[in-house]
Amino acid sequence: MLALQLTSDGMRLAEVPEPEPGPGEVLVEVTAAGLCHSDLTVAARRPDELGFALPVVLGHELAGTVAQVGAGVDGWQAGNAVAGYGPRGCGTCTGCVGGRVNYCRVGSDRRPPGLGADGALAQYVVVEAGSLVAADGVPALQAAALTDAGLTAHHAIARTGVGEGAVVVVIGVGGLGHAAVQLLRERGCRIVALDVEQAKLDLALWLGAEAALTSVRGVEADIADLTHGEGVDAVLDFVASDATLGLAAGVLGRDGVLSIVGVGAGRLPVGMHAVALGTRVDTPFWGTREELVEVLDLCRSGRLTLEVESVGLEDVEAAYARLAAGQVLGRVAAVPRAGTAERR
Repeated sequence: MLALQLTSDGMRLAEVPEPEPGPGEVLVEVTAAGLCHSDLTVAARRPDELGFALPVVLGHELAGTVAQVGAGVDGWQAGNAVAGYGPRGCGTCTGCVGGRVNYCRVGSDRRPPGLGADGALAQYVVVEAGSLVAADGVPALQAAALTDAGLTAHHAIARTGVGEGAVVVVIGVGGLGHAAVQLLRERGCRIVALDVEQAKLDLALWLGAEAALTSVRGVEADIADLTHGEGVDAVLDFVASDATLGLAAGVLGRDGVLSIVGVGAGRLPVGMHAVALGTRVDTPFWGTREELVEVLDLCRSGRLTLEVESVGLEDVEAAYARLAAGQVLGRVAAVPRAGTAERR
């Protein structure tokens, strides 16, 4: 079968053997596999920094159809539409037992597909039966993107505790940011979107943002006017550069939440009088399985729809280059058996 591998020499499209499910595993025919900035982060590391062997098939955002089940698997059968839940945990720590596998305190030798184990940028992938979630009624492109972009944004917002009437700044209206705008809209929040691309600002307004501002010098004054000088209740920073973190701290009001969702290399000094009194700084990671079920339900009901561009496997490397250059509006997913681009 055809697959996109990460090798010691970079990414390559290759013919690899079709995998077979072992006990407790499921063979999934991939209908869509999302592309993510995390893939670029992994690909940029030296092989000795990864903690797993190469080559490995990339792709940790999975939507597909059950093709075959391994021994001892109950609850899944051929033809079921599924989405993949990425985090892996030890299963016994307080995080795992509490349903927060994404915050496992011990760690696991079991690598998620695409992040150490062979992933979804292929025609077929083998996954643990327990890492699948029912995705019937959700278009494949949506389901794939929701397993990360939708889930991560939903989880980050839930941890802020914001609700009706809260003023929330979203920095970066990319794959996660445009999901966040919709999720905040569903909570009745007042949304201020910041980006440097006009197309992304236009998208934010269309999705329900009250204001969409170019994130350059002077934007703090605009936000102060919107809040009558009180500052905002929360900031979701999907960029996390020095500049965006400084901006976030500057517009946050007292007793507010700064959620650092982006994986940028920025740093923010935090201490008494360095940020507004009562500031809580959060670094959310991915989300829970229950929250993945929730975002899939939101999509089924029409309350959450991501912008997802599709490409064939042969165009994935070029799509990653556009993603790295910030030239993607929303998200990109590969459709292994499709060679023509489409948008849903």
